[in-house]
Amino acid sequence: MNEIPAARERLASQQAALLNALLANGPAPAGFDEQRLAVERRALLSKRRSIARMLGPSVADELGDRFQPLFDAYAVEHPRRAGSRAREDAARFAEWCRAAGELPENRKSYWKFWRSN
Repeated sequence: MNEIPAARERLASQQAALLNALLANGPAPAGFDEQRLAVERRALLSKRRSIARMLGPSVADELGDRFQPLFDAYAVEHPRRAGSRAREDAARFAEWCRAAGELPENRKSYWKFWRSN
């Protein structure tokens, strides 16, 4: 019976190493092809970037051509962690850009409602 918990621990450790390689630019776990991991890393980064763009279109528009390189730099410094949400990630990216001086400080949005007569 002690084999099952030990096997689960090994599997959990191997899964953590794979996630670290894919999401946090960690080393390739034993038995994995580094080139294939690099392809998957790029695909996951592209997906994460497109979700951040979708959730924060005004940030992406304001950054323009700088959006992709800035997001990629942010993603290297701030890998996604288990339980993190995409909206939180997009908001943290915007804050990271503000802190780096890439975006103006947060301004409150004031909505004006016009009545037509």
